[in-house]
Amino acid sequence: MRHDRQGQVTALIALLRRPGAHWHEITSDVLTGGDAISVLERTLGDRDTLFPDDAAVTTALNSALTEVQAWEADGIGVHTLFDTTYPARLRDIREMPPLVFTRGTLAEDRRAVAVVGTRKPTDRGIDTAEKIASALAESGCTVVSGLALGIDTAAHTAALRAGGRTVAVIGTGVNRYYPAPNRPLQQRIVRDGLVISQFWPEASPTRQSFPMRNAVMSGYSAATVVVEAAEKSGARIQARLALQHGRPVVLADSLLVHEWARDYASRPGVVVVGTASELIAAVERIVQQIPDSDDALEGLPRLANT
Repeated sequence: MRHDRQGQVTALIALLRRPGAHWHEITSDVLTGGDAISVLERTLGDRDTLFPDDAAVTTALNSALTEVQAWEADGIGVHTLFDTTYPARLRDIREMPPLVFTRGTLAEDRRAVAVVGTRKPTDRGIDTAEKIASALAESGCTVVSGLALGIDTAAHTAALRAGGRTVAVIGTGVNRYYPAPNRPLQQRIVRDGLVISQFWPEASPTRQSFPMRNAVMSGYSAATVVVEAAEKSGARIQARLALQHGRPVVLADSLLVHEWARDYASRPGVVVVGTASELIAAVERIVQQIPDSDDALEGLPRLANT
């Protein structure tokens, strides 16, 4: 049985494709041993019995390989925890997905800043998001957001308009367009930037997928800027996750009408600003402190018997 990169990737996907599979547990098992094939053999083959089911393992591997080849033929990038193309910062977070799918152009994105907010923004919020995204793009930073209506759309659009790079971290599969009105924007981001998802390419949105998306967006980014956010919102979730991930958070002072924002404002790593220019200045200070390089291999599991 092949223990090279392809063998490990197909074994990992075979594990994740099992009905009822718990991705976090599988990731932990594979990281502990550094070998997805051994975990698959133990799970499906039951090596402790007198007659191990090698046929089940082979069938699962062949099915997974067929899927990977179909995805790659369709232009979808498949990046697992075994790959150097897997986003390096995601290795630092507890919610690290075992694989991500991409459409578009991969880049180091070391200077990546998330700009997030409500789906129902005020005119001031839209204006602020556009100014921040434009300033980031013009300074060579990657603008990250979640492709939702409102603040996310304003941030992505402004970054593209400024000739910069933007990354959309989405809560569906990369072959889905959600929300439907943002289909042209998603297609342009694929052409000029990157769309990334931790969900199977055809996955539809679910109630759980968007908080999971926020965790990956926070992990992918060096910092998070929250422009406007309701008491219960994905942007608030992202601010909490960013702090848990040790990422700086910048809050507009208009958010202080909410109890959650007042609580976060007193925490280390949070900056509160009053104007768009102050917000941009705060983000620039954070970006200047980002290390010159990330080690893409840091935390990379060693492949067994390569």
